[in-house]
Amino acid sequence: MKTIMIKIPKLILAFAMLIPFACEELDENPDFITQDNFFNTAEQLELGVNAIYDGIGYGRDWSNHFYNRYVFECRVGYQVGWEKGPLDFQNGNVNPGDDYIGTYWRISYENINRANAVIEKADELKENGISNTALLDRVKAEAIFLRAFYYYNLVRYFDDVPVTTKKTVSDQDLPSNENGKRIALDLIEGDLSMVADVLPESYSGEDVGRATKWAALTLLMKAYLLDENWNEARTTAETIINQGDFALFEDFAYNFDVEHENSGERIFEAQVSASANANEYNNHHSHFVPADLPNELGGVGWHWLNGTKAFRMKYDPEDKRIPGTFITEYPSNRVGLTDEEEYPVVRWSEEASYNLSRFGGMVSADADPNNPEELIFSNGWVAKWVEIGTNANLTERNIVYLRYADVLLGYSEAANESGTGDPYMGINEVRRRAGLEPLSGLSQSELRDAIVEERVLEFAFEQETYPELKRKSTYGGDPDYLGDYIQDFIDTYNVDRELSPQDYVLPIPLNETLGNPNVQQHSVY
Repeated sequence: MKTIMIKIPKLILAFAMLIPFACEELDENPDFITQDNFFNTAEQLELGVNAIYDGIGYGRDWSNHFYNRYVFECRVGYQVGWEKGPLDFQNGNVNPGDDYIGTYWRISYENINRANAVIEKADELKENGISNTALLDRVKAEAIFLRAFYYYNLVRYFDDVPVTTKKTVSDQDLPSNENGKRIALDLIEGDLSMVADVLPESYSGEDVGRATKWAALTLLMKAYLLDENWNEARTTAETIINQGDFALFEDFAYNFDVEHENSGERIFEAQVSASANANEYNNHHSHFVPADLPNELGGVGWHWLNGTKAFRMKYDPEDKRIPGTFITEYPSNRVGLTDEEEYPVVRWSEEASYNLSRFGGMVSADADPNNPEELIFSNGWVAKWVEIGTNANLTERNIVYLRYADVLLGYSEAANESGTGDPYMGINEVRRRAGLEPLSGLSQSELRDAIVEERVLEFAFEQETYPELKRKSTYGGDPDYLGDYIQDFIDTYNVDRELSPQDYVLPIPLNETLGNPNVQQHSVY
């Protein structure tokens, strides 16, 4: 029996995290594992693609892929926080040395590199006549999808990014970001069109949660929208609507709970489970949880992120999405116990005072715990990622990235912009589920405004608002949805910040521009 000595290049470090290296019999020599001598079967290569999925979940960073994007959302001002990262973004103090930006960039390119390595290895194995070609083709298609996923979520924040389809083997393999947005979109659109015909429509057993044909088509539709390729976006959305057998959950909250994960309108989501891996709990609960929720009920004694009162009041009071989007009541430890020795339940009210301080929207600390009229708060505490009544470090909620409502709103947008199809179909289905009246008789610009606003309300706190408003806006342009949101935040809360061209794109990280002479920083920075 020999102990396997692991000697693995940085580029496949995440692969090693998922490989159960232990003492086992080996017939071959040498007795250590490298990329060349381990990934020699389709089953082994599947472990490699699992590591790329890991990057969109918790991964190995506290400031991980999804949390960094939550911080980016604070740039719009509908969501705020008191910790340094969110404060910097909501106050417009963003620079190339920002830790959240740097970490997001590193995670993205680490996993793009891993995807490139898997794709190259799959081609090599197929050339060598490997068995189980069906699995090999699927694994390669998953790697291509994930590479497109990471590139798409770089382009929508950073615009011109460096693009490479080869694994990095030396510091001479440094791509340029010249015309990077165009190059990335061409790659994304071509790759997703191809793998949509390879990926299965669904999975079973332990494979549930992997990228499907519908995930590829949904991401492709979103790429076409970003590219303003309206006809292709509309026809892609139609394919999903007509062939995908999807329907909206009647209860909006089902999009985020544990019981309905990987089902219904949830098209693609990161798989995160503390019960499966105690070191992989999803820390969004810890950041969105009300600061005064008792620890034994899932509180952590602090909070970092919440919606503003002004944003919470954008929703029609009859909107059925409210309970699934916002926490409307919860037990609080801020005012002491009731006469029955219980935590009093506090409830949201537009009558409660609000300011941007750490405790500005919470129930007053001197409220009478026995007087319901005083037990009110105005913070937009987020329900989508919080589980009240559980251990804060052992939550189970997946991170949802793609869902059917996105397809419906994408269809309406593409139909409206192209002048083909029924532009009301998708948005009115989303509004029907929300319990709102259908729209009709609007001009193209009025419907465009309505679709943008519906998207904001539907996808609030899902990492979509900033990049989507950015997609529809340019500094000084008309319409300027992003600028309007930021300016409204500045005016409403008297924020010491001025709208700037820098608000419309994130800076390329300082480490990248210093380490790669082929990458140029955006001119506005």
